[in-house]
Amino acid sequence: MRPARRPSKNPHAEAEQFRRRAALGFVVVALALLGLAGWYFKLQVIDHTEYATLSEANRIKPKPVVPGRGSIFDRKGRLLAENVPAFRLEVMPEKAGDPKKLVAELGRIFVLTPEDIERFEATRKATRGFRPITLKLRVSEEEMARFAVDRWRFPGVELEPYLTRRYPYADLFAHIVGYVARIDDKDLETLGEGNAALTHIGKTGLERYYEETLRGKIGYEQVETNVEGRALRTVGRVPAQAGSDLRLSVDADLQLAMVRAFGDLEGSAVALDPRTGEVLAMVSLPSYDPNLFVNGISHADFNALNSNPSRPQFNRLVLGGVAPGSTVKPLTALAGMDSGLRKPEDRVLSTGMFRLPGMTGRGWGDSHRGGHGWTDARKSIYESVNTYYYRLALDMGVQRYDEYMGRYGFGQKTGIDLMGEIEGIVPSPESKRKYAKERWYPGDLVNSAIGQGLWKATLLQLARGTAAIADDGLMRRPHLAAEQRAGFDAPWQPLPQPAPLRISDRADHVRVVQEGMEMTVAIGTAASVFRGSAYRSAGKTGTAQVVNRSTVAVNPKSLPLWKRHRALYIGYAPAENPTIAVAVAVEGGGYGASTAAPIARKVFDAWLLGKMPEVPEVPGSEKTDAALSPSPVSSPSPTGRGVGERVRGEANAGTGVEPASPAPENARAVQSATPRVNRTLTPTPLPAGEGLKPKPQERTP
Repeated sequence: MRPARRPSKNPHAEAEQFRRRAALGFVVVALALLGLAGWYFKLQVIDHTEYATLSEANRIKPKPVVPGRGSIFDRKGRLLAENVPAFRLEVMPEKAGDPKKLVAELGRIFVLTPEDIERFEATRKATRGFRPITLKLRVSEEEMARFAVDRWRFPGVELEPYLTRRYPYADLFAHIVGYVARIDDKDLETLGEGNAALTHIGKTGLERYYEETLRGKIGYEQVETNVEGRALRTVGRVPAQAGSDLRLSVDADLQLAMVRAFGDLEGSAVALDPRTGEVLAMVSLPSYDPNLFVNGISHADFNALNSNPSRPQFNRLVLGGVAPGSTVKPLTALAGMDSGLRKPEDRVLSTGMFRLPGMTGRGWGDSHRGGHGWTDARKSIYESVNTYYYRLALDMGVQRYDEYMGRYGFGQKTGIDLMGEIEGIVPSPESKRKYAKERWYPGDLVNSAIGQGLWKATLLQLARGTAAIADDGLMRRPHLAAEQRAGFDAPWQPLPQPAPLRISDRADHVRVVQEGMEMTVAIGTAASVFRGSAYRSAGKTGTAQVVNRSTVAVNPKSLPLWKRHRALYIGYAPAENPTIAVAVAVEGGGYGASTAAPIARKVFDAWLLGKMPEVPEVPGSEKTDAALSPSPVSSPSPTGRGVGERVRGEANAGTGVEPASPAPENARAVQSATPRVNRTLTPTPLPAGEGLKPKPQERTP
């Protein structure tokens, strides 16, 4: 059989098929090229700005530059909070080798706490190996010297300089200046992303209240990096803006005098300039060392603070309240006269015991069992006659009484530039239902009339009311910061303060109260304390009960400290032209005349005469004449100063006794607008003429 014949090729058909396929391929290639060209056009033209920004961001990394925190000065230019150069120990893990071996070897040179090692390990596991990690925040000079000898043995380990916060006077200003500490997660939420580079933030005191002013604004360095994120060079800078400086109205000399005046006693005190509302000194004792918190407090120090029953971290001036006791009587007397219920010459008979109408049995007593006899407004103040105020409060009624106490600043914040201030409590039916869960009785108003019962007043409120009496009825906002400047070469600018409020429209009524307080010092309950003083002053003693009435007649020294009454004193001086008003509260002090008034006398002497309280000698120690000086950089041990241990002789702030200037012959010789002091305190003074300018001596009409 013959094989089948293969069909012949059709060249025309094949050519046509090739042309169709070639055309189709050309169209596909053309469309692909057109699509690619369109995509390139989109990348290079349409989306150029977006991708150029992303590319630049990958190449240029912003490195934040933390600004220097503003400094804080006292009224004479002494630094109370400063930034000091320090060194931290940093490790770059990829160059340093085995971390455990490295830490062990570095532990022979540096004092590394368990907290340091724990923080280092946690950060190392969450950070790239070429980024430095802080192993120790604060390196001493001795450690630096030891490391310099063996530095060649530790590649990737460096000592990096930085600025850290320091409080030269340690616990002397702890409750005023406060402290900064490391930022936590809660702080980061508050600050926002723009301030994420900050490492420290104000936690308490003025550091917290003026955080935004002191903080400054973060700057940036534009750093060129490779694909791995390693820095190559700096291509641009946006400078950081340093925080503003603050100058306070407080005086370090008076602050020290106030602490020494307390000795080993615990409590609080504040001194104001009644003409301006400036706080001249303010203490809450015992205190603590704020330097302990700056770079992280150790467990030992923290436990020592928390276990101290005296609560050294508790600011008694803004967070604590006390029953004002008899110190509220001058303002109650003013309320009685301003309300029209009493005239200055109206008299009430004090027989030693007061009872409500229809009441039998025990009533409310006076300080003298036999009574004080016929008593007018002035005598009710200088002899502290309770019966006068029992009757006055009942005549006023609780609503009117509360209204006048609110006018004098009780039951409301003073507005001082510190965080967390409480409002206090003015006794009323509403407050008793709220806090005591009980109904109101007429006897509650009787107790309230002499500053007892449900009362809760801060010492700042008492000081502000006292200053208002001293300034002829003008009540001003207490404040600590007087001026600020936006740079070391910028002029100081005063911080604006609200206008004063007038607590009484009758100057003659205010004068009656002033005379009663002057007679308290001349012939009344505080006469023995101020006898022989070189100036005239005015004041009022007070005692706030801690336990029930049955212990009033008991000698307070026979009671445990926590059961003793709080001793109180308010006053101002010189009486004819006041430049200082004080309020003192001594916990467990017993009576105001015997405990609180002597402290006020020493404060007045320091401000008006330049006479610092003497430092009691401690057995086994030598008495020095060294001036008050800043504390060393290193922090005290948990059992030393700064963790609430009151040190006899040093009073928690410096050592020695400043020379006292000679006392003037009479009170008129001390009416200078500035205190006549002879000080040897000279750390970091401001240039001549830079101190706060005192207000002229003319009294407000």
